Amino acid sequence: MRLHTAFAALALAGLTACGQPSTSPQADKSETNSPEISQADREAETARLNEWFEVKFNEAVARSPMTATFLGSREGYDKWDDVSMEAQDREMDIQRLNVAEMRQEFDPAKLTDQGALSFRLAEYNLEQAERANKWRSHNYTFNQMFGVQSRIPSFLVAQHKVISKDDAEAYIARLVGIEAYLGQHLTNTRAAAGNGIRPPLFVYDYVLSDARNVLSGEPFSAERIDSPLLADFKGKIDALLISETITEEEHDDLLARAITALNDHVGPAYDGLIAYMEADRESATTDDGAWKLPNGDNYYADRLAQMTTTDMSADEIHDLGLAEVARIHGEMEAIMVEVGFEGTLQDFFEFTRTDEQFFYPNTPEGKERYLNEATDMINIMEEALPAYFKTFPQASLEVKAVEPFREKSAGKAFYQRPAPDGSRPGVYYANLYRMQDMPIYQMEALAYHEGIPGHHMQLAISQELQGLPKFRKFGGVTAYTEGWGLYSEFLPKEMGFYTDPMSDYGRLAMELWRAARLVVDTGLHDKQWTREEAIQYLLDNTPNPEGDCIKAIERYIVMPGQATAYKIGMNKIIELREEAKAELGEAFDIRDFHEIVLKDGPVPLAILEENVKAWTASIKAG
Repeated sequence: MRLHTAFAALALAGLTACGQPSTSPQADKSETNSPEISQADREAETARLNEWFEVKFNEAVARSPMTATFLGSREGYDKWDDVSMEAQDREMDIQRLNVAEMRQEFDPAKLTDQGALSFRLAEYNLEQAERANKWRSHNYTFNQMFGVQSRIPSFLVAQHKVISKDDAEAYIARLVGIEAYLGQHLTNTRAAAGNGIRPPLFVYDYVLSDARNVLSGEPFSAERIDSPLLADFKGKIDALLISETITEEEHDDLLARAITALNDHVGPAYDGLIAYMEADRESATTDDGAWKLPNGDNYYADRLAQMTTTDMSADEIHDLGLAEVARIHGEMEAIMVEVGFEGTLQDFFEFTRTDEQFFYPNTPEGKERYLNEATDMINIMEEALPAYFKTFPQASLEVKAVEPFREKSAGKAFYQRPAPDGSRPGVYYANLYRMQDMPIYQMEALAYHEGIPGHHMQLAISQELQGLPKFRKFGGVTAYTEGWGLYSEFLPKEMGFYTDPMSDYGRLAMELWRAARLVVDTGLHDKQWTREEAIQYLLDNTPNPEGDCIKAIERYIVMPGQATAYKIGMNKIIELREEAKAELGEAFDIRDFHEIVLKDGPVPLAILEENVKAWTASIKAG
């Protein structure tokens, strides 16, 4: 699951908390509340701080039309973000000024615990933003995972709602604006390439395929199907016509102008991208890891620190991965014996990745069955939640297939959070492009991870929390969020799910997958493994199909360090839970533990540990 990069605009302006907590004097001071300050005064001062955060958040949203759209606002609905280097420099200056102002205006020692935590996270956001800004050119703008070439159409299709004529006008304006928006990204990409920063060779074909898909169909070619954006716009204004929101004349005028915008602006923009990628492809190499980039070792070390929110080195993470792979192999061998399979674990892997009984047909009916059964699993899980949780998401959840225009290059599964105003549900996207990459035995664990009690539950609850500033509700900490997602695969085993041994095998297979990530991510980016070596490691040590392994390694290559956060985050949550159980004995309540983990929104793992230990101490103290 990946939070859309438009939210990067919100880092106070950059309001995404991640990494280790600040150890600045202000943070330390916030941990000891002065006894002479009354609780009422603390609450009043915290309310004032939250009002200040609200102002800064709204100012940041006003500078990011795409973020406003994600949040359900119509502000700047006809515009794209300014992604020029100059705009990025301005955002950093604003973040620095905001934190300086916060430190001048507020004393964390006079705040409530939640207020002090908000202060602390805001400070750390700046530290993380400074770190990310240092490496901003090291990110591959055009890639198969979250590249701008596919993010543009997916944004318009999934985020730009059309319920009025003005909304349709704004859509057309955004079609026109694609040329300038894509142009800024190309300018940044050319500058990075001039400094020796370009993606590996394999990425180019994915980007070119995505870009050509956008231009596939009317009005760009004489095919009898509409291009993705024309089809989307037509569907949205057809609905306006049916509801009598617009007249037939207005409908036809909007459609004609959209076609003009597609021909005059979208087509040339994507033609320019295609021409650049075809030419630059000649300079690409098959060196895959971050080590190849300028100062790549330090870049990767920073990525690991940011993603895991720990100070673990690449070697430590690699060794942890090897140990976890060996442990999980042992548990899988026990299941292999239980189901009566004779042979080695690798033989069992080959059996489960190739035997037809483990896959639905690669047909519309097979894909529909997968979506329906995944939905049923989530609905059944919902009924069991009250015994393990106290707070539940208000937003609804839908299970959908990844759209055809991006399914070939998109990841296996991901989650899109709901709109805060309830206008858009949370969505678990399953990539059903190739059904042999989506084994039935992994369906249950995948549904829990992306849906309930995983990402939908955690992220929807996070943005529905009361009394927290918005930057905390909508922030993201990969180790926390993905650690919770992986913990949410593990927890249902204790709740009585995975009754079929093969479903439990699927759960272990997915945990094994995350453990293997620790090995291959550090292998690729620190130990200079090739793409082929990393793919072979996954084939040798996991049951995942070859296509799955290839897609995964290609993902890890363009997102250094991100894949390490899952297992490290899960391990920390389980470690904290077991420590609390041991200390509290019969006083331990799993519902209260989950409440403590979820109540603050995404936080770095060190802060999560502080919270759990403080809760444990308070229970012991009575």
